[in-house]
Amino acid sequence: MKIFRECGAYHKGHFKLSSGLHSEYYLQCALVLEDPKVAAKLCGELAKKFHGKKIDVVIGPAIGGITAAYEVARALGAKGIFSEREEGKMALRRGFRLNRGEKILVVEDVTTTGGSAKEVVEMGKSLGAKVVGVGAIIDRSNGKAKFGIPFKSLAKLNIKTYQAEKCPLCKNGIPIVKPGSRK
Repeated sequence: MKIFRECGAYHKGHFKLSSGLHSEYYLQCALVLEDPKVAAKLCGELAKKFHGKKIDVVIGPAIGGITAAYEVARALGAKGIFSEREEGKMALRRGFRLNRGEKILVVEDVTTTGGSAKEVVEMGKSLGAKVVGVGAIIDRSNGKAKFGIPFKSLAKLNIKTYQAEKCPLCKNGIPIVKPGSRK
């Protein structure tokens, strides 16, 4: 968290997260990962949490998981790819593919509900890959993100999130900002 604060990537206000939930705090991982040395350090530490597992491919959901997945892949000596939404569903594009039986690790920057990572896990399984785990730089799910496979993060934060209709920030008229990748 020290790195996030130093990079100006830990914000307070009223935010609509990519999950659709609202929060008083937002972590802008892109500001942390813009420095290649910092990205390599953080993602190298995340890669160590999966040491000993033979991983062929690290895949991240676009857009937040692209840099993190690439850097974890580099640290593990694996291939690094990303998935994108196509007609509202996670898909491999740009010529990326997964081969039957490949061992994959799903990596994202911040996990709130785990929705994007779950979609990538299911996509990988549907393509015949063996998903060995999920990793995130920050887990802000308050223990709610469950994948049925190992889930590891560098930090766990207990930050409240709210459904829009129950958001006290909305009720207090605080303007909302949508900094994430999903509209």
